[in-house]
This record gives sequence, C-alpha cells and structure tokens, in this order.
Amino acid sequence: MSSEHEAAAAIRAAYPQADEQLTRYAEILGGRGIEWGLMGPREGDRLWQRHVGNSLAVADLISTGLDVVDVGSGAGLPGIPVAIARPDLHVTLLEPLLRRANFLSLAVEELGLEDRVEVVRGRAEESKARFDVVVCRAVAPLDRLFKWTAPLFARGGQLVALKGETAEDEVREASKQLAAKSMTAEVLELQGLAGVEPTRAIRVR
Repeated sequence: MSSEHEAAAAIRAAYPQADEQLTRYAEILGGRGIEWGLMGPREGDRLWQRHVGNSLAVADLISTGLDVVDVGSGAGLPGIPVAIARPDLHVTLLEPLLRRANFLSLAVEELGLEDRVEVVRGRAEESKARFDVVVCRAVAPLDRLFKWTAPLFARGGQLVALKGETAEDEVREASKQLAAKSMTAEVLELQGLAGVEPTRAIRVR
C-alpha cells in the first residue's frame, strides 16, 4: 500500500464519523484546488499524507467547544479538516484573497459545514473579532505572524502555527515580542497517523 493510501486508510479509521466529509474535501482539493491554482499540480498524489493528515494533527491540541480562526486559510488548511474532525468547534476561515475566499465558500457549502464554519474575506490585522485559538499553516515567520494575530486573541487565547525545521529559530527571533506581551512559545513535535508525514507546530500562549 502506498503511503498516500495508507494515510487515507489510517485517517478514515481514526475519524470514522468524518470519513465522508474528509474524502469529499480531498476530492475538492485534488480537483478544483489544483484547477484554481491553490494546490500545486504534484500535490494531488499526497493530499492525505501531506495536507489533510498534517492539518488534523492540530485538532488534538484544541480544547472542547472553542472559537477557532484559521488565518490565511488559502485552500482551507488546516481549518477545514479541523472543523470536520471536531464538530464541537466553531471555525472562521480568514482569507484576504477573493479567489481563495470564493473557493472556501464553495467548499464549506458542498461539505455542509455552514452551521459552524464561516468564511471571512479580510486580513488578520484588520479583524475586530476575538478567538480562543488562532491556527495557521505556511503563512509567515513567527515574529510577523505574532504581530498580525495577537490582536485576535480572546482572553487566554493561543496561537498554533504549523511549522517546519525553522521553528526553533523563529521562536528565538520572536522572543522579545513574545516577552513584551507576557506570552511563551513552545515547539511541538506532532506525530501523525500511519503514512502521514510528521509535522511540527509552534504553540504560543
């Protein structure tokens, strides 16, 4: 079994109640997502192992019943997989670009998520809303990301940013900013399911 099939099977087994919606979302990413240029043409062969599974690693870090915002949501990663796997959460997909916001609105409608997933076209620094958890993936280095997203935090709010090998360097470079706001950052190693690429996250709280 290829790692993509292994990842899909492992994710479906871990989230049986979300199987149908996750499968449909992977189909949307592999079809319209590539056609509209939100996903690279080569990403169609690793949607589950690299994108869906990677995003779901965030879902376990969020407490029950919170308001979550996915900043710079793009194709809906990690926000849509998190919303599918965690029906107790209310998720806002915040995306400044019109084409991407339109993609998100179509996906949310097709997946039947309108009751708890909202698409907002705009920038983080312009938003007046407040959230318990801010999530993002591949948006910007932590120093810039924290500056943009800190105003979104509700009291006791936190940021969970999916990152790669530069995570520790980013935490060091943002240390003065974080200290000025009495925030701390930690790098988390997130081990995914079978076939899913392991990933890392920076959690700021």
